[in-house]
Amino acid sequence: MNRSHLSLIAVMAVIAPQTGAAQDAFALDPIVVSGGLSPIAADAYGRAYSVLTGDQIAARGLSTVQDALRAMPGVSVTSTGTNATAVRIRGAEANHTLILIDGVEARGGGADYNLSLLEAANIERIEVLRGPQSVFYGSAASAGVINIITRKGDGGLHYGGMVEAGSGHAIQGYVTWRGDRGGLALNIAERDDEGYDYSGDGGEKDGTKRRSLQLSGDWRATDTVKLGFNLRRSDEDYDFDGNSYTATSADEYVIDMSTETSSTREVAGQIWTEIETFGGRVMHRLSYDSVEYDQSFDQAIGPYELNGKTAAWKYRMGVSLDGQPVASANHLLNVLVERQKEYDSNSYSAERSRRTNSYALEYRGHLDMGLDIQAGLRHDNIDAGADFTGWNLGLSYELPNLPVRLHASAGRAQVFPTFIELYGFPGYSVANLGLGPETNEGFDIGFETELLGGRGVIDVTYFNERIADLIASGSCGPDFCSVNVPGKSRREGVEIAGRLQATDRLGFGLSYTYLDIEVADPTMTVRRPRHELGLTADLETFGGRGNVTASLRHVAGLKDRESWSFPATVTEMPAFTTVDLAASYDLTDSIALTGRVVNLFDKDYSEAWGYPARGRTAYVGLSAKW
Repeated sequence: MNRSHLSLIAVMAVIAPQTGAAQDAFALDPIVVSGGLSPIAADAYGRAYSVLTGDQIAARGLSTVQDALRAMPGVSVTSTGTNATAVRIRGAEANHTLILIDGVEARGGGADYNLSLLEAANIERIEVLRGPQSVFYGSAASAGVINIITRKGDGGLHYGGMVEAGSGHAIQGYVTWRGDRGGLALNIAERDDEGYDYSGDGGEKDGTKRRSLQLSGDWRATDTVKLGFNLRRSDEDYDFDGNSYTATSADEYVIDMSTETSSTREVAGQIWTEIETFGGRVMHRLSYDSVEYDQSFDQAIGPYELNGKTAAWKYRMGVSLDGQPVASANHLLNVLVERQKEYDSNSYSAERSRRTNSYALEYRGHLDMGLDIQAGLRHDNIDAGADFTGWNLGLSYELPNLPVRLHASAGRAQVFPTFIELYGFPGYSVANLGLGPETNEGFDIGFETELLGGRGVIDVTYFNERIADLIASGSCGPDFCSVNVPGKSRREGVEIAGRLQATDRLGFGLSYTYLDIEVADPTMTVRRPRHELGLTADLETFGGRGNVTASLRHVAGLKDRESWSFPATVTEMPAFTTVDLAASYDLTDSIALTGRVVNLFDKDYSEAWGYPARGRTAYVGLSAKW
């Protein structure tokens, strides 16, 4: 990394006014993250992470998960239109990040997930775990994990919802009930978005209709047995534009088309049971997960369908090593046995499948000197490729008599090839069944500290990762195919996040990511900005009845391939800065008037060559809760 960049980052670390790993630093309750094989207290977690709460999402007027992730350090989100979005952690490939919803994998079939299906409605919090995580979550968690946790409700009956108008309409609602022995939660959302013209030619708007339903529940059958389930269904229909293969510039590459449409259906579910034995000193959890994903395209070049499914049995046992219940043990051993099967098919290929058997161990220890240790080991046996053994180590240390916590982690993770990488795509590439997994080895080290007598918190993390056997386009004789690139690619950078409560009514926040990539193939560096900065300001108004939040995003050093040229060249795109504004006012104790403006100054910008982003759009709505 360039020394001048490190100096600049060091200065920013001193003056930065936001929290990072602990964005909820001012909450009264302790934060618990879903890191590892079971939840863990945030102040004991040694790996880099961020948390964005549902209240923060609502205050910033964020309507989709993809928009929420743009505000988090270490995460880059780029879109080719509203409905084709990729998320990358620390500059890795999109399929190196695992997305979970209530602990269940978001998409079946092993490919990367399109975030456009996910509304930000009814979310309790979003956790981003950065760095190699395959030991705990399996293949596709090589760069990190995004865990989206939906609202489950507190004691008693609660219900509410939201309606919004602006470029279409949106409706959201929820009902939760929780008693002494269990509870139920129902979340629904629907959005009919008129959209905008992706081509930028002044053609018809490319709209989206999206619907989702989530139902979850748990019941304590006895004092030692607990049962539960999660169900989710998402449907999306949208329009999109086509590409010109005779284009000579970005302005000509995307062309307006009125016949291109797509429909997506996703159904996911989990059933589980937890059993306590030996007075709570041994905890067992058995679950079955199933995810099905179906998408169809109606386009000028002909219809196309793709389907994916993942099914998994998981057994986890937690054993207290110090005689205390598992929930409060200072020394804990977790054991995981998992059997997963993935299926994939499309219009040109019959169904293909692969099975993976996995075995993992995790040790957690809390020492009196303020040191917490997490160590994990995993072995994957896959019937469609080579076996793999990965590891992970995390350390968290609170300095005595100082408001400083040091954290560090290291690990080795893998990503198995996707079905298209293995078997090719008719008309474009051929199979390469000898393709091996991509391997990521990396570490990070950082510190979290309070500022200004506890009014602020800041987290600074340096990361360094090496990827071997990166999968890229190559040749198998006279044909194109996917190949493992010799050697290692390098990714390193700095993540900064913090928060400052300047007064009782005014708060500021910051997130910043610096990313430096070295890879033999320049096309593997696209859509990963070198600099991404986020600033927020939250102001409480009208004696606490109102709130105004302004959010700024600045992106620089973003590259993309010029797909209209052959061979495709990689060039840097113009830097851009956007500002969003959101406000709310409590009409009563239960009903609030809301409003937001996205891209307040109507900035012309793009996250991918040829695809202009949306211009200024305003929304107004009502929200209620009881």
